[in-house]
Amino acid sequence: MSLAVLATAFLLIVTLGYVVKCWLSPFGDCRKCDGMGHGFKTDRKGKTKRGRDCRRCDATGKRIRVGRWIYNRAARTYRAGTR
Repeated sequence: MSLAVLATAFLLIVTLGYVVKCWLSPFGDCRKCDGMGHGFKTDRKGKTKRGRDCRRCDATGKRIRVGRWIYNRAARTYRAGTR
């Protein structure tokens, strides 16, 4: 097999794997708060305390995956165009 065929097959497998992941689990952990829903801060003594709620995920710790967001946007546009 040539290198181009192997590269194409690899990219196809990775893409299909991501599509399946977005289908089975549309929400992933928030990258800003690492899925905790809040940040951490330390007081003067160096003890770790709970910080403010994460604004990106609204303190849920979950955000919609990029692939699922693209799919939702395309489906919404398709539905709006066929009415």
